[in-house]
Amino acid sequence: MADPIELLIQGRAHDLGGGFAVRRVLPSVKRRMVGPFVFLDHFGPMDVPPGGGMEVRPHPHIGLATVTYLFEGGIFHRDSLGYAQAIRPGDVNWMTAGSGIAHSERTEAEMRRTGFRMHGVQTWVALPKAHEETAPAFEHVEAAKLPTWTEAGAALRLIVGSYAGRTAPTTHFSPIFYVGAELTAGAPLSVSPEHAERAVYVADGSVTIGDRALVVGDLVVLAGGVAAGLVAGADGAKLMLLGGAAMDGPRHIWWNFVSSSKERIEQAKADWKEGRFAKVPGDPEFIPLPDK
Repeated sequence: MADPIELLIQGRAHDLGGGFAVRRVLPSVKRRMVGPFVFLDHFGPMDVPPGGGMEVRPHPHIGLATVTYLFEGGIFHRDSLGYAQAIRPGDVNWMTAGSGIAHSERTEAEMRRTGFRMHGVQTWVALPKAHEETAPAFEHVEAAKLPTWTEAGAALRLIVGSYAGRTAPTTHFSPIFYVGAELTAGAPLSVSPEHAERAVYVADGSVTIGDRALVVGDLVVLAGGVAAGLVAGADGAKLMLLGGAAMDGPRHIWWNFVSSSKERIEQAKADWKEGRFAKVPGDPEFIPLPDK
């Protein structure tokens, strides 16, 4: 039987500041993208004490869409279009940066006062060349509006795209699938082979694929067209299934900018440094352009 695993990537620790640590999984030296997914950060599960939380000041993006999904906790989003939106577990925040947007991500005052438990994943989806300069936009999709189903001990929610005969209402620009899955102990799950590029990320617990045991922080890229079945470990598992069609060429990433063109990234750097991005209403701070 063909090995369903093409590649294993293990997330590496990265500090966002204020003691808020994440695992950075994509991009990796082993693999830059899976389908249109060009970036994946995993935070938690963590108990955040009173006074703590996320303080990501306004910063810019171009050429991508950000997708925030939470298992626990909350984040308050503000952007230069004027949107101010709390995200809760099971909801989706999809922000299309396109030609340029700025946003901040912070912990709400009440959560900061009481302390809270935080667990989630943020990904960046590269936009096809035809849409890299599309107008910026923001979309919040409540959990109740997303397709959900169960399979033998696995509860699944389709966050973006199409998968297993279902389609999420979330905006997208190229063939994509993004599924949150929560498995009870020993539950089996088969990953649909319908998309050209597929990966499984272990956000909590453990799973076995073939004879490989995978733990938190592991992302496996699956071989194309090969049936891939997995089984949750003794404590169950929380997984992200993700992928889609191969992107239409490589992407350059510098700081928060993604583009098929290095020149476009240089323009974005100059635009942020010179204050030409729109400001975020209600959040006057900003992150200066890094030195490198």
